[in-house]
Amino acid sequence: MCGIAGFIDFKNASSKEVVLKMTTTMPHRGPDGQSVFFDQADDYQIGLGHRRLSVIDLSIEAAQPMFYDDWIIVYNGEIYNFSEI
Repeated sequence: MCGIAGFIDFKNASSKEVVLKMTTTMPHRGPDGQSVFFDQADDYQIGLGHRRLSVIDLSIEAAQPMFYDDWIIVYNGEIYNFSEI
């Protein structure tokens, strides 16, 4: 099963390196890929990390974090009715 990591920091004391280290510590959760997202504003920082274990969708389109317009998501699980959707 894939691995996810992340944080919301309202003190701006983190960095992209923090979420990268968090994600790097769990290679057993996903040897097929690793990616992170980091965003910083004046009053917050957000870090999202993902380790990928490719099971059903082997394409690059299934890589995470996933981006759609202004939305960014990482999740761990299967969408069991994916063929119906």
